[in-house]
Amino acid sequence: MTVCDYVPGLENIPAAQSGISYVDGKQGILEYRGIRIEELAAKSNFVESAYLLIWGKLPTQNELEAFETEIRYHRRIKYRIRDMMKCFPETGHPMDALQTSAAALGLFYARRALADPQYIREAVVRLLAKIPTMVAAFKVMRKGNDPIQPNDNLDYTANFLYMLTEQIPDPIEAHIFDVCLTLHAEHTINASTFSAMVTSSTMTDPYAVVASAVGTLAGPLHGGANEEVIQMLEEIGSIDNVRAYVEACVVNKKRIMGFGHRVYKVKDPRATILQELVEKLFAKEGVDYFYEIAVELEKVVEEKLAHKGVYANVDFYSGLVYRKLGIPTDLFTPILRSPASPVGWPIGASRSRKIASFDRHRSIAASTISPISPWQSGSVRVVLAWRSPPSASATPLSIDW
Repeated sequence: MTVCDYVPGLENIPAAQSGISYVDGKQGILEYRGIRIEELAAKSNFVESAYLLIWGKLPTQNELEAFETEIRYHRRIKYRIRDMMKCFPETGHPMDALQTSAAALGLFYARRALADPQYIREAVVRLLAKIPTMVAAFKVMRKGNDPIQPNDNLDYTANFLYMLTEQIPDPIEAHIFDVCLTLHAEHTINASTFSAMVTSSTMTDPYAVVASAVGTLAGPLHGGANEEVIQMLEEIGSIDNVRAYVEACVVNKKRIMGFGHRVYKVKDPRATILQELVEKLFAKEGVDYFYEIAVELEKVVEEKLAHKGVYANVDFYSGLVYRKLGIPTDLFTPILRSPASPVGWPIGASRSRKIASFDRHRSIAASTISPISPWQSGSVRVVLAWRSPPSASATPLSIDW
């Protein structure tokens, strides 16, 4: 038997070749299709960046307008999906609601035509268009109200904020929100993209792929970390408590949410951009006292942990932006990541179909089986189950020792 090295979490194991995005963790560089994220944040918008990621080039003005028109056309969701969402429990997490709703789209639109580029394009456009509508609908319906219909006079991000708040958003707030979506549109093969690739390799439809990725994104060590950051700042309470909190975390080896990254060993470039956005928003709306705690926290963490390559990541400041926009904490991830991620997930899924199947990985045995049978006479009852449903009159076969 061949002996293999065990690599926990497949860390640093290449899973694909890609020119979609590029990360240099030592220098703090992130690029989409060869363009630095700083340039896209300053000069582009989310829909244009989505086009760049999907088709590999920046659109012409006519191509961009046509793409925006497609998305506007598909913003609305089927009334049966709305009726289904009305039955969700009010206490349910929005990520669970989104995962269920994204999967439900497949009931209406899946064709299993994965070799048809037009079908894939339509699926990507529908997901981009409908996910904001579904997220906003759940936010409103869990309070017993009817969802706000999309406003076709507003662009992508302004319409999303409108459906969330029932108010036409301030242009500065809409711009900041737009940049946030751009920052989260793609980040090589992170956990949710890998999940999408594995699911897609089975040749299932794009809606199931996105539902799978949403479930992965919901975890606190992936997309849910921004919620944990706000809870941590609440726990700290004031600037005076920051140093003691960090020192206690270091001593007890407790994770400090919003810090550290699998790839970046310097400050996440997206965190730098988000901090600038936070300051811009606070200059207009007034400073949030949580921000003052956050700045001090980042300072102390760098003092204590910079030598280990632990710096602020993208989740550290993103929650402060959404908090200032009046968005509930449990909506941070579905609002922040999920509308943007359908750009990267289907691309990653398409990539996995082209290169290989992910349907079987190897595992290494952690122990050997004892040659002595663990079963003792009279102590175990084994029920044999069928792989397919038996007839209604059949009963399981049981064996007694």
